[in-house]
Amino acid sequence: MAGAFRQEWGRITAALIHQTGDWDLAEECAQDAPAAQATDWPRIARLYQYLADMTGSPVVELNRAVAVAMADGPAAGLALLQRLEAGGALAGYYLLPATRADFLRRLGRNEEAASAYQEAAALAGTGPERRFLNARLAEVRW
Repeated sequence: MAGAFRQEWGRITAALIHQTGDWDLAEECAQDAPAAQATDWPRIARLYQYLADMTGSPVVELNRAVAVAMADGPAAGLALLQRLEAGGALAGYYLLPATRADFLRRLGRNEEAASAYQEAAALAGTGPERRFLNARLAEVRW
């Protein structure tokens, strides 16, 4: 998930600039992107909260759940994700069950993770996405 998270960084930075006009804030965020281990995840989670408050975007909330999981552990991210799932705005979006699967895998809840990986793979729109998710599914079934 961290790799996918970093790939989204350009869009996140553009959204920050568009919403706030604050180039300095966007530049600070961009500087945090290169390495997941070196990233100030609590700060990134706070920035996502700020962006979510401004946009109301469920995709931003999904990204915030990832940042919270990186900062505070997968259980904290899963709690946010469950609230997001209950809202239904991302129903049918493959990254929702994929993120749930990742959190569950990291918690050692492999049976639940397998179910979520299957759901995500069924929703994924491209072959590479399905292959990645099916590889993760095989890992948790091992």
